[in-house]
Amino acid sequence: MTRKAYISRDRLVRGIVSALLLSLFLPFSIGAEELKFDLVVIGAGGTGLAAAVTAAEQGAKVLVLEKQPYAGGTSNYFEGIFAAESAMQRAQYIGYSRDEAFKKIMDYNHWRANPRLVRTVVDESAVTIEWLQEHGVEFPEVTINFPDGTRTYHMVKGRGAALVKTLVKRAEEKGVLFFYSTAATRLLKNGGRIVGVVAERNGKPIEIRSRAVIVATGGYANNKEWIKKYSGLDLGGNIVPFGNVGKMGDGIRMAREAGAAEEGMGVLELNRIGPLGPEIAIRGSLQCAAAQADLWVTQRGERICDEGIAFLETFVGNAVARVKEGFTYNIIDDSIKEHLAAVGIERNLASDRPPGTRLRDFDREVQEAINKGSKEVFAADSIEKLAMVMGADPAVLKATVEEYNRFCETGHDALFGKDRKYLLPIKGPRFYALKAYTVTIGTLGGIKINEKMEAVDKDNRPVPGLYAGGFDAGGLYGDSYSFKYSSGMSACFAVTSGRVAARNALKYIGR
Repeated sequence: MTRKAYISRDRLVRGIVSALLLSLFLPFSIGAEELKFDLVVIGAGGTGLAAAVTAAEQGAKVLVLEKQPYAGGTSNYFEGIFAAESAMQRAQYIGYSRDEAFKKIMDYNHWRANPRLVRTVVDESAVTIEWLQEHGVEFPEVTINFPDGTRTYHMVKGRGAALVKTLVKRAEEKGVLFFYSTAATRLLKNGGRIVGVVAERNGKPIEIRSRAVIVATGGYANNKEWIKKYSGLDLGGNIVPFGNVGKMGDGIRMAREAGAAEEGMGVLELNRIGPLGPEIAIRGSLQCAAAQADLWVTQRGERICDEGIAFLETFVGNAVARVKEGFTYNIIDDSIKEHLAAVGIERNLASDRPPGTRLRDFDREVQEAINKGSKEVFAADSIEKLAMVMGADPAVLKATVEEYNRFCETGHDALFGKDRKYLLPIKGPRFYALKAYTVTIGTLGGIKINEKMEAVDKDNRPVPGLYAGGFDAGGLYGDSYSFKYSSGMSACFAVTSGRVAARNALKYIGR
């Protein structure tokens, strides 16, 4: 069960109208000689847009190909961007240096990441914030999204959608041409160099010549075969793609066919989100309650981890990915429900639901979900009855709750060592189970690149004229998303890799 990525109606309409107009006039307005560009960017997400703007501002003739009828992709949904030593941080005496960030990221990844690539992204991160500000993107604050973390999270006013809108406008002002609803299918090579792209438009192939190409198609989060092959997970089974549409790994495939090597395939940005049924309000009381550090159990009724990791998304994602069903339940009772209403949540779900948000609509949302036949929200007057309605083993769930309550009474979790401040007993009189799914926000590997964002072959030799970034590129991470010391890194890498790729592509073509 999944929730489709939301795109505002006006943006979708503009994209469709643009695509229709281009399809009508393209055969007449653009001849073969005109389908030549300095740079073709494949993908209009954060990476592609940053690349297009950077190149166009240096006078390059740029074409952006986008498979969807709108721009942004996953970049429409991020909230903040990582940076170290930004002006905003300096102004607030946040002394987190680039050296410290680099070392912590590399240690976190057990030095399985590409150190030169990590160094480039960290060193460029503050420049990326400044560059975005110069283009009109606003950052109201620099914060963090888990307790006592380093403040690296530069919040974007209007979220990623505002950033996308700003960069699209700037790109168009600088003469960038956008072909929406146009899927790149193959890279063109001549003498070992990338010289263009073949794309499909209205069911017909078009050949586009360019002096360099940047691949920014957003990974392969919707490719069931690849997810299974590289991660062992079953897309739509024990893992759900969240906020991704049409991400089939097109750019990775094309780069591979053109001679680029792979790196980081199978590394996913994982999390735990739910309930996700159509009857559930997005970021409502039920989703917030399900994310809290209470008692998490499997379908059978067994506890799986120290729920205190709830604040660290990567840790959560890795823990629940071990559960074969692809979902878990948060078990709470009336006392916890009342605590959430009176004191508020501890783990925020998004910036509009910060810690301290009081969940006063819980009862209403539970009853509405049950009335609509939800298979994700359950309530009962005993643990045994709760187990029966949720399909768990009553004896197992009862034993789990009894053990957990003993831990709460003694103030010591003898199984997983959970912090005692999150040990709240489950005693009733009414009990609730909220289903949460193992989700992937995106894939974190694919094309092997160097610190210049050049795609490289198996011998680390650049494929001339080919660049990549964002969710299409590998090497920035080890086996997991670097959440703990670099909140906002995927958004930072998207924009930064686009900027750096364009800058080096311009050097390559002699501009």
